[in-house]
Amino acid sequence: MLSEEYLVQQAVNGDQTAFTQLYNQNFDRIHRYIYIKVRSQAEAEDLTQDVFIKALESIGSYKWRDLPFAAWLFKIAHNRVIDHVRKKAKEKRASLDEAYAQSVEDPVQMTEQNFEVYQLKEALEQLPEAQREVATLRFIGQLSITEVAQTLGKSEGTVKALQFNATASLRKALIGKLDG
Repeated sequence: MLSEEYLVQQAVNGDQTAFTQLYNQNFDRIHRYIYIKVRSQAEAEDLTQDVFIKALESIGSYKWRDLPFAAWLFKIAHNRVIDHVRKKAKEKRASLDEAYAQSVEDPVQMTEQNFEVYQLKEALEQLPEAQREVATLRFIGQLSITEVAQTLGKSEGTVKALQFNATASLRKALIGKLDG
């Protein structure tokens, strides 16, 4: 198997196959991260594609810094989600495409999945912003402490402390839901 650093260098040099492999290795993690933020399958898919389009457009200027390529992708994803949320707040209207896409899915499976996501999102929303970001990147995005620190521009110690506090708060919130 080729190293990530080698694949990134090949992609920087214009190798489409290398970029495709990086895309395949990172798509699911980026998609999960975005989905938990926007809670819409259609929007998450669109935004995930936007992230990879932006990455492809910018790959020529990417510099390897001994951190996983995913940290760079999550930084792009984080910025796309922020832009999306701001735009959505201005629009405040449902998309017909989204309504149609949800109507063709299995309603039982969709309801169960939406309920689980709702409970997690509700618990995450109770956290302070910094804890919420760390928890989302660590557990949904599956980034390492180092990757989260680089993505958010914080020290690893700060990320560890935020993760510890977020985990404790989430545990209390979710156990409270089960007991209640």
